[in-house]
Parts: sequence; structure tokens; C-alpha cells
Amino acid sequence: MKLKLFALLLALVSSFAVTQNPAVSPSPPPPAAQPAQAQNWPVLRVAVDATYKPFTYKTPAGQLTGFDVHIAQALCNEMRRRCVFVEQVWDGMIPGLLARKYDVIISSMSITDERRRVVDFTDKYYSTPSGIVVRTGTPFTGPASLRGMRIGVLKGSTQERFAMSQLRPAGAIIVPYDAQNQVYLDIQAGRLDGTVADRVEVTAGFLNRPEGRAFGFVGPELRDRRYFGDGMGIALRKGRDELRTELNNAIRAIRANGTYDRIARLYFDFDIYGD
Repeated sequence: MKLKLFALLLALVSSFAVTQNPAVSPSPPPPAAQPAQAQNWPVLRVAVDATYKPFTYKTPAGQLTGFDVHIAQALCNEMRRRCVFVEQVWDGMIPGLLARKYDVIISSMSITDERRRVVDFTDKYYSTPSGIVVRTGTPFTGPASLRGMRIGVLKGSTQERFAMSQLRPAGAIIVPYDAQNQVYLDIQAGRLDGTVADRVEVTAGFLNRPEGRAFGFVGPELRDRRYFGDGMGIALRKGRDELRTELNNAIRAIRANGTYDRIARLYFDFDIYGD
């Protein structure tokens, strides 16, 4: 009887854990090359941060891949543009765009009021919440529970803005990093106690890996639009209304013709587009 009760409890715990972490496919293949005729199409320079699995990262062979990369290439094909990817550290994304180093940013950038003051955005192409991650078993009733803890965040991110506004006043020590994968390395090394990150990204990049199995989410999903905006969109310089219309039309087209869903199923078993 005790063994049966234990098995039942274990099953309940396991099912609860599955609902907490969004399921992410391990490593889908990188997108296929654009068609041969793309060599004659106008170039679209696309900025990406390749340290953000499963949205943008590199294969062991060094090839860019991820949901953002697949979506960017699908949009380019729809628009008859030749995608040229430009790698950029996250904190320099918008300055690089304004300096005309590239034409657009397709790299999981949240559409926020603060960013709208300096760049334009397309309609959203996906939406996911963020979350706080610390060692499993950490008592948590609110931001004050993180007092004295070192929390790593991606520099220039919506998560940094949330952490500086909500967690630092409660006593947490907020440490910004140039890349999200550097945050995970320092958690693993014991230099950080946790992070605030996109729930899908942190699941794929840390929690589902051996070094992240002693950690988990605390508190509710983070969706406050004051910090996290209105989903992820494509950023472009102000005044490029024709390009924005072209991109919005392409987003609608790949949503309608099934291309978007085929790409999403490579990575996720839930609706990444959101409400």
C-alpha cells in the first residue's frame, strides 16, 4: 500500500513539473538554404544574438539556427529578399540598428514603450512570459525572499529592467551580463544564485541541462507589459514604413499558409504565438 501511495505521489509531482517548464524540442536542424534565385534578390541584413537557445544559437558546426533564424529566413523567402545575418551582442542591438549596421533585428526583441521611442516595430511574431529561477526549494513569497541573492540578467533586456525595478529595491543584487549563456555559466560556478529570463529560453538553455536540474521557477509567470511589452517583434529604424508594411504582410502570409506552424512545431509543443 505504501509503495502504491509513493508511486501515486511521484506521478503527481512529475506531472506538476511538466506543467511548470515549457517543453522545447532538443535540436531541430538549421533552416535550409534559400533558393538559388535568392542570389538576385535585394539583401536584408538581419541582426541576431546567437546566445539565446532555442531562439537563436549555433550548431556544433558553427551554423546559425533557432526559431528566430527559421522565421527570418521564411520571411525573407516570402518577401523575395536575401537574408544576411549579422551577429550582435544584445546590449548593442539598437545602437547598431541606428548606426545602419543592419536593416532589422529579428532576435526575440520585446515590443516595449521605451524601445518604441527610438525604433519602430512590426506586429508581434510570438509571445512568451518570463520567470524567476533560483535553486529548487528556495522559500519564496515575493521579491523580499531574494534579499542578498545575486541575480544575473541579460544587459539591456526587459528582464534586467524588471529586476532593477522590482527585485533590487527588495534587496536582491542584480548583475547584468553581455550574454544570457554567461549567466548560466556563473550560476553553475556558484557566482550567482539565479536569474530572471524568458521561460522558454531558460528552460532550453539551462533548466533542461544537467547543470540546471537543481534549479526551478519561483513565483508567477512575469507578463507585466510595463516591463515585458506586447510580445516579440521585428525592430527597424523609424521612417522605414514601406519595409515595415512588407514585413507585416510576410508575417501574416506565413501564419496563413502554414509555414509559421511548421517552424514552431520544430521547437515547441505549445502555441508560441500566444494570445
